[in-house]
Amino acid sequence: MDNLLEIKNLTVEYNNIKNSKASSITAVDNVSLNIRSGEIYALAGESGCGKSTLSKTVVKLVKPKSGEILFEGKNIYNQTKEEKRKYPANVQMVFQNPYSSLNPKMKIGDTLSEPLDINTNYSKNRKKTIIKQVLEDVGMSESCLDLYPHEFSGGQRQRIAIARSLVLNPKLLIADEPVSALDASIQAQIINLLKELKEQRNLTILFISHDLNVIRYLADRVGIMYYGKLIEENIASSIFNFPKKEYTRTLLSSAPVLNY
Repeated sequence: MDNLLEIKNLTVEYNNIKNSKASSITAVDNVSLNIRSGEIYALAGESGCGKSTLSKTVVKLVKPKSGEILFEGKNIYNQTKEEKRKYPANVQMVFQNPYSSLNPKMKIGDTLSEPLDINTNYSKNRKKTIIKQVLEDVGMSESCLDLYPHEFSGGQRQRIAIARSLVLNPKLLIADEPVSALDASIQAQIINLLKELKEQRNLTILFISHDLNVIRYLADRVGIMYYGKLIEENIASSIFNFPKKEYTRTLLSSAPVLNY
């Protein structure tokens, strides 16, 4: 299985506005990992460990201090003009809070068509076909297209956000805590949906979560982050059954056992 994404010695720093003695805070500290095509790779760890910052560098929302991010073997921060244009279509992100990730002033139809309008020259009919298919894939009907985000539940909004991320048919989907703002019963539905979409669309997923129960059910491989460092990495069954690091064992012992 080939690597779709390779992260090499990645370091990300933020300016420290609270402590004048320290000019910066290291959020990601010399992290290296590979994500293989067609797998779900989960990054786990406590809040503030750097996992979301790492994901944001992959979609270019945050610029790293040093290191490389290779997508299909090419450095995403050293792309040609054409590669830069195509990159958003290949890498999409679903954010944590479905209440804030959708524009409240835009109808759902406009929200779903916007990525196609910006990134493609498709005809109106082709755009409609794509939107109809992604709505079907996420379990929503076309009747939602003339409605606004406030007219939906949290779970429905997250389905719409996932649909928006799929309209460009990406190769890599980054899901940053996509179920943590949802009720437990709705969480299970979204988790199962992501698993189905991975199979249907041959998606590669980078899944960010502090919830080890979700990761246990969903992930093929798992990386554990602690204070900006990747301290352990293995296939999911090994991480959960034979953890090597004390911090990983502590995380696992603190997680309640749930069934999805």
